[in-house]
Amino acid sequence: MIAGFLVFLIALPLCLGIAMASGFPPVAGIITAVVGGMVVSFLGSARLTIKGPAAGLIVIVLGAVNELGEGDPVLGYRRALAVGVVSGAVQIALALVGAASIGAAISPSVVHGMLAAIGVIIMGRQMHSLFGVSPEAKDPIGLFVELPRTILEENPEIAVIGLLSLAALALWPRLRLRWAKGIPAPLVVVLLAIPLGLIFDLDHEHSYRFFGHVYEVGPKYLVEIPEGGLLSALAFPDFSRIGTWTSISYVITFSLVGSIESTLSVLAVDSLDPAKRPSNLDRDLLAVGVGNVIASSIGGLPMISEIVRSKANIDSGAESAGANFFHGLFLLSCCAFVPFLIHKIPLAALAAMLVYTGFRLASPREFVHVGKLGKDQFALFATTLVVTLLTDLLVGVVAGLALEVVLHLVRGVPPMSLVRGDVAVEKRGEVLRVEVRRSAIFSALPALRRAMTSLPREIRRVVVDLSDAILVDHTFLHRVHAMSEEWPHAELELRGLEALEPVSDHPLATRRRTGT
Repeated sequence: MIAGFLVFLIALPLCLGIAMASGFPPVAGIITAVVGGMVVSFLGSARLTIKGPAAGLIVIVLGAVNELGEGDPVLGYRRALAVGVVSGAVQIALALVGAASIGAAISPSVVHGMLAAIGVIIMGRQMHSLFGVSPEAKDPIGLFVELPRTILEENPEIAVIGLLSLAALALWPRLRLRWAKGIPAPLVVVLLAIPLGLIFDLDHEHSYRFFGHVYEVGPKYLVEIPEGGLLSALAFPDFSRIGTWTSISYVITFSLVGSIESTLSVLAVDSLDPAKRPSNLDRDLLAVGVGNVIASSIGGLPMISEIVRSKANIDSGAESAGANFFHGLFLLSCCAFVPFLIHKIPLAALAAMLVYTGFRLASPREFVHVGKLGKDQFALFATTLVVTLLTDLLVGVVAGLALEVVLHLVRGVPPMSLVRGDVAVEKRGEVLRVEVRRSAIFSALPALRRAMTSLPREIRRVVVDLSDAILVDHTFLHRVHAMSEEWPHAELELRGLEALEPVSDHPLATRRRTGT
């Protein structure tokens, strides 16, 4: 309950902000988190993950609202809900055929490129809201080009709220005061922004003069909450355009990106679990799919297993799925009993949270990290990032994956090895021996995960023999080391790597035989 309450404090403003940035009513983010906490927790999802809306899906959802609405944001919202329902059903089908582990085989560099592109797009859109200005541009590059004009035309009172909120997010975690570490930065932003909103009287439409200019402020700069609470906020999907290519393309994107991001979050949370309990990826994807069908049917955003809130959950001492349940219960109680408090939150504060989130997704450190992995991984990262910014998310991810396949073929990987890995598993007493022949790449990972997840307690050592491999890529090494972190009682040994030449000095860099 304590962990759930602390996560609730972080989730409340983030859910509102993500929904707002996605073109949904702000309360739609709360609906998603309530379903993700109070319903999905009972479906056998990963124990320590928090289910709710994620910043990584903002670009997709907003695109669906804009394209499907054809100029009508309310109609676009309801048609996007239909896409969410069908996407949830697709996720259920993927889980039932055991496809969740495929998400774990996606190149980390492609995923990071996708997330960096999302971060850039989020920053480009939300910087304008932070200054209280509505941009004219729609594409990511145009939004950044328009920023100087936005800064010159800023609404000073709104900008004060936005910039102070951004500063609080950046500086609060750096404080070395012991008592400060127990207070989440998003809560600090809310406690700072609400009094500023009251001082500037944002609840009432009025104008003010600043340096000879007249500016307008009012309730439109605050979170809009329906008077009847969550019940009056419920909305239902419009399936009238679900058969069009636009809807189908967004169903594919929702299902692909949502499933990959959710699966990778589960793997990351499992590595942080003090008890080192591996989750059933297919069971978690099934739970998320059911949650998406329910949430989208009543007006909510798509949900995933969210990494930032899940890490906060673990840091707060959570030990079971009960924390996810209580986080949803507290959100429901807040909307039911104190909706007026939510209405007092300035939108500029939520924009600041999203700008900060976008910066973390597209952090310069991420560029440096990928560069250290080798030119091949930087090429995958940069291709996914640039193509996504120039086109859309699905095309960007496909471009990154296609380049990975081309690089493998150029390096001599047999075409059949791209489809199915050649993996042999043998158990001898306390040793589990796994031999990967020909190519240790993404195609070998599903079989490897089946063999190396939930190891019997008698296994003390896992030997992965790569002596016959002509190529061992970064994706393979990254996932194998991540899996080994789930074993509290076994050690990992990689054999045959010394015969392969690394493409960089990084320990997880791609390795290949000389001359290949």
